Amino acid sequence: MPEPLDATLRRLKLERDEADRRYNEALTALDQALGPPPDLPDPPAAYDEHQITPLNEAWNILPARPGGAGLRGRLAGLIWRTVAPYFQRQLTFNSLLVDHLNRNVAAHRDARRSAERAIEGLREHMSREADIHSRLMFLLQQITPYLDTKGRETSVGALVLNGSLSALADVTAKRHESAATRLSRVERRLEVRSAELEGRQADLQTSLAMSQLALTAVRRELERGLPGRAAAPDSSSPPLSPAPAVADEAFADRLDAYKYVGFEDQFRGSQAVIRERLESYLPFFDGSADVLDVGCGRGEFLDLLASRGIRARGIDLNPEMVEVCRRRGHDVTHADAAGYLQGLEDASLGGIFAAQVVEHLQPAYLLRVLDLASRKLKPGGTMVLETLNPACWVAFFESYIRDITHVWPLHPETLKFLVLASGFTSATLEYRSPVPAGDRLQSMVIPEGADPALTGAAETFNTNVDKLNQRLFTYLDYAVVGRKTAPVHPA
Repeated sequence: MPEPLDATLRRLKLERDEADRRYNEALTALDQALGPPPDLPDPPAAYDEHQITPLNEAWNILPARPGGAGLRGRLAGLIWRTVAPYFQRQLTFNSLLVDHLNRNVAAHRDARRSAERAIEGLREHMSREADIHSRLMFLLQQITPYLDTKGRETSVGALVLNGSLSALADVTAKRHESAATRLSRVERRLEVRSAELEGRQADLQTSLAMSQLALTAVRRELERGLPGRAAAPDSSSPPLSPAPAVADEAFADRLDAYKYVGFEDQFRGSQAVIRERLESYLPFFDGSADVLDVGCGRGEFLDLLASRGIRARGIDLNPEMVEVCRRRGHDVTHADAAGYLQGLEDASLGGIFAAQVVEHLQPAYLLRVLDLASRKLKPGGTMVLETLNPACWVAFFESYIRDITHVWPLHPETLKFLVLASGFTSATLEYRSPVPAGDRLQSMVIPEGADPALTGAAETFNTNVDKLNQRLFTYLDYAVVGRKTAPVHPA
């Protein structure tokens, strides 16, 4: 996805600011690195030639050799011959020293002149270098304004282009908004019309399905023969009395049985969905034989048991449900639970299963069924009773009260107690079908650094949300798993 223009401009400005910062830091570092030129020493002092001339005049300390005759002359000659060697050596030393000083006068003069010229040259060079550094810093300081000046023309062009693009975008946005508004209106009309058509289609499908089920029920009852019309009377016989009212009511109930089949098809779920949901109960009956499915309905659990090779049979009060199961090859009887169990031998069933049945029973009838189930189940057998969880708000208001055949909601702990009180040695609760997370109450997200008062209120709100979720939005179904422990025979 391309970057928006305003985001690009912000990014470029940040990059430019960062480049300016680094450039200024580098310029400051360069200026500090150059520093001022060092101080140069003065030339050495001039060579002291003050005594050169006197030394050249006084180096010869040897007097002239005395001459003359007489005692005085001879005495002077004797003294001269005695001290002359000593004066001669001093004269030689004086001569060498004066000669050395004379020869170094010129060298000292040249050295001082050279030092003066060198120091002066260094000073001029360092002055020029400092001037170059100053001019270089000035040049570097002028680069940014120079580049800014060069980019103004481009910036002005960009502003003009941006203005034109903005105007074009406004026009396009207005046109798009207008088109989107018109399209939204059309879509709303289409959605309303589509919803109406879908509703009508669903109603028509329901009506058609119910009509087909009703037609099937009528055809089946007509094939069996109407009550009171098993044989046509002859003319000599007295007229038959009308059929009892009970027979007429039973016939009418059989004709209306198709309605509950349609109800389950529409509201409980497809057979494939129900089979998938009930599949987790199969491990409770592994190794069992002769499992009874009470209220087997359309036979989904009987299908699952057959797929595992577990022999099973079913009972149901709805004749249409019984016909549906029989057409699929299951052993199903049209009977009520208590009456059917009463006719079985004690300890004859390997397992009992009832899904969404106990909530249809009156309390006294339920207690009788549980007592019979405990007697008819073999030692080591298992009974599984699944029902809606009335402790869950969604299950009660969305599912329980929708079905007019429901008689009594059973709290999980209540049903567990009744199973244990009916002779089962153990009973456990298993909760099924959790309410989807999206349908539960949602907690507030507390931002970091929020006001303490707001944080406290939000935490209290979230605590209350958790409590409501734990009470109202938990599990849609539960099952009580009752077992009869096999007797332990002493060794």
